[in-house]
Amino acid sequence: MDEWSKSFLESLESLVDIVDEVVVEIADIIEDFAEEWQNTIGAEIDKCLEDIFEPILEIYLEYDEIDITNEPDMGFTYPVDPTPERHPACIGCSHYHGQVYGGNLLVCGMHPYGWDGENCPDWESNPSIYDDFNPF
Repeated sequence: MDEWSKSFLESLESLVDIVDEVVVEIADIIEDFAEEWQNTIGAEIDKCLEDIFEPILEIYLEYDEIDITNEPDMGFTYPVDPTPERHPACIGCSHYHGQVYGGNLLVCGMHPYGWDGENCPDWESNPSIYDDFNPF
């Protein structure tokens, strides 16, 4: 019985050594494959992504150099004058602010969105508007 258990343990140790060798060989194969994949397919993917994004980057950099509006840069604010169609009650009013901030028009302090009717109760004449204007 002693011989049998000794033989079994030797066989088991031999099997462990063989499995270790197989695992090391598989790890080497996987490592070689990963390295080859990185050198070939990874380089192809990098080239493909470069081909896709390089023109986009060039367009973006050229866009910064082009002035599309041909107007001076006014930043985030710009003036809007009242018209008979839009905010007619504000025409000639000294309280009219008429500046756009981040896409939102501030009409005046009392009526930030403007007066809905034709006659605003807070309207006051702005004589400076009519100083240079003579219709006759």
